[in-house]
Amino acid sequence: MTVIVTEALRAQEPIIQNLVQLYTHDFSELWSGTARGDLLPDGRFDAYPMKEYWTRPDWSAALIWHEDVLAGFALIDDRARGGEPVGHNVGEFFVLRKHRRQGVGRRAAVSIFARYPGSWQVAVARQNLQACEFWRRTILGAAEVTNVREVDVANSDWNGPVFQFGWGVNESLAPSGTRSR
Repeated sequence: MTVIVTEALRAQEPIIQNLVQLYTHDFSELWSGTARGDLLPDGRFDAYPMKEYWTRPDWSAALIWHEDVLAGFALIDDRARGGEPVGHNVGEFFVLRKHRRQGVGRRAAVSIFARYPGSWQVAVARQNLQACEFWRRTILGAAEVTNVREVDVANSDWNGPVFQFGWGVNESLAPSGTRSR
């Protein structure tokens, strides 16, 4: 199976915005009973704010390809959700349902982590139980991971588990007070 992650160019933002429509649709069931995830009058969800992914040095967007077919996207930033500074954070990650449960998401995530060695964070919405299990399996199952911590965050900025870990770095370089997996 071939899974390739390519850096998205600013000219490809419309592709990501199209994928965001599917991603938001998947999430909308988690927002039942709230105004979040409601459709606009034109039948679409809100566009995702992408400007910083093209202008900030440590932010990027990627497209995920499975067997030469577009299968998803990822947004990488440096926003810390768990309180500690972080080198990289998975801001958003989406694999089309057709391509799930085949290893596409895991291979894409590993490719992204390998591209940017150092400290990482993945924050998962509390209600998204499937994503939480996906990230737990993906992170804990990788040999390149060091100092994995799962922190429960419940504040005005985030509500859910936050995975913090090092990727491809010497364990002695990790922050003190963390424990290895």
